[in-house]
Amino acid sequence: MEHTSTPAVTPASVGIRYGLLTGLVTVIYSFVLKAADLEQKPVMGFLTFGILIGGIVLAHKFYKQHNGGFMSYGQGLGIATVAGAVIGVLSGIFQYIYVNFIDAQYVQRTLETARAKMEADSNISEEQIDQAMQWTEKMMPTGPISIVWSILATAVFAFLLALIISAITKNTRPEFE
Repeated sequence: MEHTSTPAVTPASVGIRYGLLTGLVTVIYSFVLKAADLEQKPVMGFLTFGILIGGIVLAHKFYKQHNGGFMSYGQGLGIATVAGAVIGVLSGIFQYIYVNFIDAQYVQRTLETARAKMEADSNISEEQIDQAMQWTEKMMPTGPISIVWSILATAVFAFLLALIISAITKNTRPEFE
């Protein structure tokens, strides 16, 4: 008689699962911010980091629940990095579609807001503002390459967060078990 058992979850499968869930929440939240014109509020941006941190912590908890209560530091880093890449894919695709098809004036409004903030700072000359605006316009990702940058940036940021989170959530399996 053959013995079959359900395989333990893998860091990659948990990263993908929680990346999809967290990415969906992030996309919905981003859409609400854009629709309500609240995206430029710093407090609202910090909540995005809270969503990412919450997703990583929940992914670690899920992994430990399905792995006998254990998760190594490296597994925690892997889960978060995979989740970050998946979140980056979803966020990048959403941003690309939003900027190019839903709200074509988004980039222009963002640039105007940035200029107004710089003009309000009396320590910056008009020449410096013009130069900063030229660079800002060049750096605004609007093409398909923006999706790649989103994936890389979110994966790296999730990895950096996981350096701390994994140190807290890890529970290494004893060596002589």
